[in-house]
This record gives sequence, structure tokens and C-alpha cells, in this order.
Amino acid sequence: MHKQTILVIEDEKNIGNYIETTVTTQGYKVLRGMNGTAGLSMCMSHHPDLVLLDLGLPDLDGMEVLKKIREVSQVPVIIVSARTQEREKVTGLDAGADDYITKPFGAEELLARIRTALRHGALADAEVEAVSVYKRDGLLIDFDKRLVQLHGEDIHLTQIEYKLVSILAKNAGKVLTYDYLLKEIWGPFADTDNQILRVNMANIRRKIEVNPAEPHYIYTEIGVGYRMKE
Repeated sequence: MHKQTILVIEDEKNIGNYIETTVTTQGYKVLRGMNGTAGLSMCMSHHPDLVLLDLGLPDLDGMEVLKKIREVSQVPVIIVSARTQEREKVTGLDAGADDYITKPFGAEELLARIRTALRHGALADAEVEAVSVYKRDGLLIDFDKRLVQLHGEDIHLTQIEYKLVSILAKNAGKVLTYDYLLKEIWGPFADTDNQILRVNMANIRRKIEVNPAEPHYIYTEIGVGYRMKE
């Protein structure tokens, strides 16, 4: 059976050890990041099921770490902090945290919060997975088969082109910013600019659009990003 993985981003060893002991006895697998940079790197490479995030980290503020996670992932995040002010909690939740637990806390409370966050995360994933096909005006994208067809003919896209098209199609109707797409496809620390995005988009349009200069499927929102036909 797959063990759910919890990433603990916490620099205080005692608290980290306490959390690890508490959750491993319940069958969870634990990853430890001792600072914000290490935690972010582990989040991107290991894709944990849940993140427990301390705000008072030695290198990056926890809120900054949360924002960087949210730019690329919807993994459930529970803030674990000694900051008790309501303003801090509101800021954390507004920035995309799923829950906020203040130190000190008991094992039962922590486990209950984890169970709730994982349950919400599973429901959100189920909604996303329910969308397995995009179909508009002769363009078909089957996410399960990684297949793209135009009027029944297979369209051969590179891995990057497919990734770009599938992200846009799964978010059809929404404007996805250049920055968001760059981070989603090339990673949060990729040293890229919009040029690489424009080149890939031009190649995609040549393959799927009748007239690439007047796109029918993928629209450019000037200065902002791209939007797929809803």
C-alpha cells in the first residue's frame, strides 16, 4: 500500500523530531527540510501528499515559501507556527495555506488536522482527474493517453509542447500567466524568459491552428499570458 508522504519544513530539530515520531507511528512517510530552500527543492522533486510548514525559517520567511509552493502546486499545506496573531493566520490562509496550527500543539490535534487536509486534497484531486479529455471544434486532447488529434488526425507534439497544451486545456477559459506557465513547465528555479514560451507556442500553433496569426484554440492575452478556448 502506498504510504502518504508528509514533508516537514521546520528548522527546530526537537519539534521536527516530535512531528516525525507522531506521524510515522500513524503510517505516514516523512521527509524533512531544515530550511525554506531545502523544503522547496524537496517539495518539487518528491511531490509530497501534504506539507507542514514552519513560518520562522532561517533563510526564507515561511510565507514566501508558501507563495512559491502555490505558484506550482496545490498540495495541502498546514502552517505550523509560534506566531499566534490573527493577522498572521489570515495572511497565511489568504496566501493559500489549508490550515494553521500554533505551537505548542498536541499529537491528536496535529493528526486530526492532517487527516482533514489530506481528505480535502483527495477531493480536489478527484475533481481534476475527472477531466480526462478536452474536446473543442475538432481538437481532442486525451490526458490519460497523452494523445492530441485534430479532426481525427494525430498531432505530434514534443514533450514540452504537450505539457503546455495540456496545462492550458485543463484550465480552459482561464488566463494562465507567462510566469505561471514557465514555472509549471521548466520548474520554479528555471532561468527562462518569455522567449522560450513564445517559441514553443508558435510551434504549437503551426501544428493545430488553420491560421496561426489568428488562433482559434489558444488565445494570447497581451502582456499577461495565454487562454485556451473554453
